[in-house]
Amino acid sequence: MKRYTVNACTAQHIGDRQEQQDRLTLMASPHVGGALIAVVADGMGGKTGGAMAANQVISTARNFFKDWRPSDAIEAGLDHMVEEAHTVIQLAGFTEEKEPHSTAVALVVTPQRCHWMHVGDSRLYHFRAGQLMDRTLDHSYVQDMISAGKLTEQQAATHKYRNMITSALGTKSAPRVTHAEITDHGPGDYFLLCSDGVWAYFSDDELARIIHTLPPREAAELLVQLSRERARGKGDNLSLIIVKLDPPDLVG
Repeated sequence: MKRYTVNACTAQHIGDRQEQQDRLTLMASPHVGGALIAVVADGMGGKTGGAMAANQVISTARNFFKDWRPSDAIEAGLDHMVEEAHTVIQLAGFTEEKEPHSTAVALVVTPQRCHWMHVGDSRLYHFRAGQLMDRTLDHSYVQDMISAGKLTEQQAATHKYRNMITSALGTKSAPRVTHAEITDHGPGDYFLLCSDGVWAYFSDDELARIIHTLPPREAAELLVQLSRERARGKGDNLSLIIVKLDPPDLVG
């Protein structure tokens, strides 16, 4: 069994918007020591609609993890979570005559594995000892163009459709869900989950350096500060969760 101490924090800012439509949660398992779930949801859909959609993602995620046991398959559980939240958001949109949608990025850490999934363009970054090991690829128009070799990363950063996502919860189409996991995790592994109000202003290398060199709370505060400065009065809602796996406590 892997031994580590979890050092984690969350941070949010409304940015330059009139409403905070991002939601997040960081929750320890009530049944399994060393297990947690972290989720960031970026709501969209006009006044109150986006917040409602993101709230539903978080509520469904917490209910999933409250009942999760080590014998339960994580991927299947997350898929069911997405399907349930998607259906509820759709129904709410019909009854309230709104168009609520939400992204979702989730990380489940257990002593056996770290499993993550995402829908949309909220991201997860996995760092190890200051180096980027993996990150989610956005479900977006520009990422699809990059993957097809039709755009470079530099061109995508300034493309007029860079904010157009191709999958979300609550839309008419079933959400596109991408999964990944590792089983060799331990002290020195760090994870960042964040909405596009954060990652849009940083290179992968800069994120790796900040999160490697600072404790989670200080890193989170710096990321919020720099995001706000670089947005120059046009910033989106921003939300982030940092999860660091540190060496186990020696006490006891």
